[in-house]
Amino acid sequence: MTVFKLFKHYIPYAVLLLAMLDFVLLFAAGEFGWMWRAHQIGMEVDDWTTRLLPLFTFALSVQISLIAVGVYSAESLSSLRLSLPRLLVGVALGIILLAIFAFILPGSTLWRSVSLYAMGIAYAVLFGVRALLGSALGGLAFKRRLVIMGAGQRALRITKLADDKGAGFVIVGHIDMNDCEKVIPTAINRYNIESLTDFVEKLNASEVIVALEERRNALPLADLVRLRTTGVHVNEVSTFIERETGRIDLRSVNPSWLIYSDGFSSGRRISSWAKRVFDIAASLALLIIALPLIILGAIAVKLDSKGPAFFRQTRVGLYGANFDLIKLRSMRTDAEANGAVWAQKDDPRVTKIGKFIRLTRIDELPQIWSVLRGDMSFVGPRPERPEFVTGLEEKLTYYAERHMVKPGITGWAQINYPYGASLQDARAKLEYDLYYAKNYTPFLDILILLQTLRVVLWADGAR
Repeated sequence: MTVFKLFKHYIPYAVLLLAMLDFVLLFAAGEFGWMWRAHQIGMEVDDWTTRLLPLFTFALSVQISLIAVGVYSAESLSSLRLSLPRLLVGVALGIILLAIFAFILPGSTLWRSVSLYAMGIAYAVLFGVRALLGSALGGLAFKRRLVIMGAGQRALRITKLADDKGAGFVIVGHIDMNDCEKVIPTAINRYNIESLTDFVEKLNASEVIVALEERRNALPLADLVRLRTTGVHVNEVSTFIERETGRIDLRSVNPSWLIYSDGFSSGRRISSWAKRVFDIAASLALLIIALPLIILGAIAVKLDSKGPAFFRQTRVGLYGANFDLIKLRSMRTDAEANGAVWAQKDDPRVTKIGKFIRLTRIDELPQIWSVLRGDMSFVGPRPERPEFVTGLEEKLTYYAERHMVKPGITGWAQINYPYGASLQDARAKLEYDLYYAKNYTPFLDILILLQTLRVVLWADGAR
């Protein structure tokens, strides 16, 4: 398999290997920067082991920044045009993190002149690696070869996923199990395959995905056992889609899968306690830092349009309990004169200043108070209004399950799904929210917090 599972979250091996290579190259860039500067001033160069900590903090700072700006996303890996600006921004942001390290741990960073040289070397080397390896990273060498057992709608969904540019797999065969209407014309009928094991082996497939519409009297247990014991991975369609897309596919999942699958662990109690400690400490610090920006934003809102600078709105929180959410007002005061309406893209109700504070996420800053109070967390599903929740729970299966975790300012859906405000969008966001609720770990929280910067910088994600 070419997917690595880290703290319940799946990471493609190609991404993992590239990140490890980048770290080594960043470490080397720091050392070359040191040697370059030392040569300039005529200073003798000691053994590199004497500056392990400064080199490590340099590599770590830039690596974290690269993750934050989306350098390792599928679109960046498949396009040098997208990689170029993101690498530049990521390396530049590394300077800010280095300054933080220098403040917290004096003497733990490279000299400023050395860091400048190292940044230039790092950018050139990282871009060069992507120019050389870009096609290989998205090539067949890093893609799993799959055989799909099924020729119905579920199998068709996997086929469509394979067409995505960043797909980590290629489909080498479909098997029609006669369990439903055939929608994949190239699928081979099971009765025409003498040995399923030999068939999979001849195609050099590493994984078989069971994507049957109806399992009763159609699941070939003996064949699947034989495949598994010969080293071929066998996965059910819901687990496969979860792994490949980072969401729970509502069209294929069933209650028994949710009950028996790995996730929703009771071991998260310690993680939840750590999450709350982090929320309190970070919200206190951020409130102090963000207070001037909130005040300036409030003044701008008041000068731009009539009405209060802040507004309160009831939202649904943990276990379905309501709480008051505070934000900077970005819409006209009569925006909901005719009742609650979903926000839209290019919403005409948004004020001039409202567009700016929404684009920069300044309107979200007062929510830090809700985090400090404990109504919200920094990371979690976005809290919805009771008026919408009632209708969505009737139309979307498992919608109530998203309230089993505390809502957040940012979330897995926000960094993975573009802006939208329809029932279809709500279903897509729910699939990401359920993935988060099922696979929550502090590691996933850190990943989401870092990638939120990508959403702000490149105007991606949902509001």
